[in-house]
Order: sequence, then C-alpha cells, then structure tokens
Amino acid sequence: MGANVQLKAADGHSFEAYVAKPAGKPIGGIVLIQEIFGVNSHIQQVADMYASEGYMVVAPPTMSRIEANVNLGYTEADMQAGFKLKTAVDQLPNSPVMLDLQAALNLAKEAGKVAVIGYCWGGLLTWRSAANLAGLSAAVPYYGGGIPNESSLKTNCPVLAHFADEDSYIPLDSVEAFGKSHPEVEIHIYQAHHGFNCDQRGSYNATAAKLAKERTLEFLKKHLS
Repeated sequence: MGANVQLKAADGHSFEAYVAKPAGKPIGGIVLIQEIFGVNSHIQQVADMYASEGYMVVAPPTMSRIEANVNLGYTEADMQAGFKLKTAVDQLPNSPVMLDLQAALNLAKEAGKVAVIGYCWGGLLTWRSAANLAGLSAAVPYYGGGIPNESSLKTNCPVLAHFADEDSYIPLDSVEAFGKSHPEVEIHIYQAHHGFNCDQRGSYNATAAKLAKERTLEFLKKHLS
C-alpha cells in the first residue's frame, strides 16, 4: 500500500519517508513517528493500517541525519543499536529532527487536518511536536519515554496519551504527576508493558492494543474530520 517518497527539510536535509494512502479521498493526514528501530516492517504495517482507515500517512525516518535507512528488529542487539542512534540524534544541536517532522507534516497536510502519532521515543517526539510544530490538529503519543520529564511544554493541539501500568521505562507515579500538571491531556493507562502496541515484541498485548487503537481512531475522527 505504501511507497517511499523523497522529502526535504527546511535546512536542506533530504530523506525518504514511507507514505501510505487510502483507496479513496482521505479523511485527514497522519505523521507516524517510529520507535528507536527505524521505519521498519512494524511501522510500515501501522502506516498501512491507518491508511486502510482512511488517512494519508507519512512515516519519516527520525535517524536519517545520523544514519540512513535504519531498519532494525527487536533483539537485544537491535535495542542497543537503536538506543545509540536515538542518543546521537538527541545530541544534535537545535533538535533538527523537528525540521524533518515538519517536512512530513507539510506533506500530510495535502490530505487536510493532520495528527501526529508516535511510539516510545516517537511518543516523546509526538509530545514535542504538539508543542513546536505548525499546523497540527491532534497528537497521540504511545508510551512516550521522557514525556513526564518534559511536562513544562505547552501544547498547541489536543493530546491523547497512552501509557502502561507495568512500563519499566516510565514509572506510573511519573505518569500520574504528569496528568496532574496537564489536566487537558486525555490519558489512558493500560494493564500492559512498554511496547504493548507492537506485535513483533514480546511485550505485545492484543487487548490493550485493540482498545488503544479504538480510542485513537475516535480521537482522530473528532479532531480531523
């Protein structure tokens, strides 16, 4: 369903994003932000799923300024490689990955109103996008590591946040504190572990993933239609 499309950020950096389009006229656009494993088969599968629900989906690589065409699995070695790349991206001056996300958003706007959805590190980038990108109508971070540590950000669009109660990377008390500091954010906590949405990970939880998807689609319908 999807294909790679060449994009260029405002500072001239070029990269290929995975773009999936619906069969008919799109309801709206989605910028889909990867985990630390690249725009791999799982992220492409998720992009295709949202396209089948009627959305034009743009999944940009968030590590292309360090390494092009990152495509990792979910082994311990992949985890270490992905974390190293993620750390290198986060250390770049002035967070240029946000320029890449803005370029993806600009393309997604061809479909109408745009939401950003991201997982793990992509969840944190989704939270940052809600505060910094121009033209967003909604944001949906899934188990965004570091979000509670950046609760001082002021968002510019509605946010639906999914967390897990057994997430060893995001303590539940930090999520609760985040919720108190951001009562405007719709927060749902699932009986699951980090990565519960990914069916390629041992932490996959079909029940939690299904419920989160239903809530996300309802949220998108409300804010993009």
